[in-house]
Amino acid sequence: MASFDTLRWRDGKLELIDQRLLPGEVRYVACDSAQAVANAIRNMTVRGAPAIGCAAAYGIALEATRVSGGGDFDARLELAFRTLAESRPTAVNLFWSLERMQRKRDENRDAPPAQIANALLREAHWIRDEDVRLNRRMGGHGAALLADGMRVLTHCNAGALATAGHGTALGVIRSAVAAGKNIRVLADETRPFLQGARLTAWELMQDGIPVTVIADSAAGQLMHRGEIDAVIVGADRVAANGDVANKIGTYSVAVLAQRHAIPFYVACPLSTIDLAIARGADIPIEERGPEEVLGYDGRRWAPADSSARNPVFDVTPAALVTALVTEKGITKGPDCEKIRRLFD
Repeated sequence: MASFDTLRWRDGKLELIDQRLLPGEVRYVACDSAQAVANAIRNMTVRGAPAIGCAAAYGIALEATRVSGGGDFDARLELAFRTLAESRPTAVNLFWSLERMQRKRDENRDAPPAQIANALLREAHWIRDEDVRLNRRMGGHGAALLADGMRVLTHCNAGALATAGHGTALGVIRSAVAAGKNIRVLADETRPFLQGARLTAWELMQDGIPVTVIADSAAGQLMHRGEIDAVIVGADRVAANGDVANKIGTYSVAVLAQRHAIPFYVACPLSTIDLAIARGADIPIEERGPEEVLGYDGRRWAPADSSARNPVFDVTPAALVTALVTEKGITKGPDCEKIRRLFD
């Protein structure tokens, strides 16, 4: 397990580590409503598909508790579901989590509001705990792919900060290290929000796992020099055919990995696989504001009148994925049939 909590329940509130401030400051933000959680998801206080899903579940539980003593309980809870669903479009775990909370609400529809709120809070706790269990199981499977002494490149942050704990891609690395393997991690900066330089490096350093930050554009040169043995990333949504939506720049890394005959692994729970989306081209790709590209943390480095595009995800075709790691095990060369069998 990681040595910190990404999200925690304290004194009737959801506390989220503010990932915008890392690595300079470790501070928790307390949320007491669905709107507060939605704001935290939208402004990147919390990020990473599984962590967003867990946070959204707590957002529903918070709102149910908050409005259980007043009128219009059903209408106000429906508004909470809509508010959270609109917070970010690409990470499917958000919608998976909200659907699960909706089913729990429907199971208890005839109960008093306070009883419904308690049932929803129990479900949120279960979603959080289940995420950690699945990540540890996934990590155990994926650790078999990493040999002792490997130099592993990862892109963005798919660790404990992106989940309820342990992590997906970094969970595989954590499990390999726990098994006694000497793993060296190279972390892409992951521009423009620098999740690799700020978050992955900080997270691994907390746990004493060797990590070196590299510029996004340096990956190809290091592969060419034989200094990278494997790539492992997380995912925000996987289509039914195995295409993978992940942080912008993932596709470029996958192309480079194929060019240099380096295995490219994707680690994610089954909740990240969206069987309703046939192929990656159908996955909605979020675009954020241009200010994240034109500068960072209050400093602007682009000319005053320059414009920018900021798609924050891209799609890696399944043909570039060596193996998909889930709680069910390792799926080599994922395709429609193999993906479908994971749900049998």
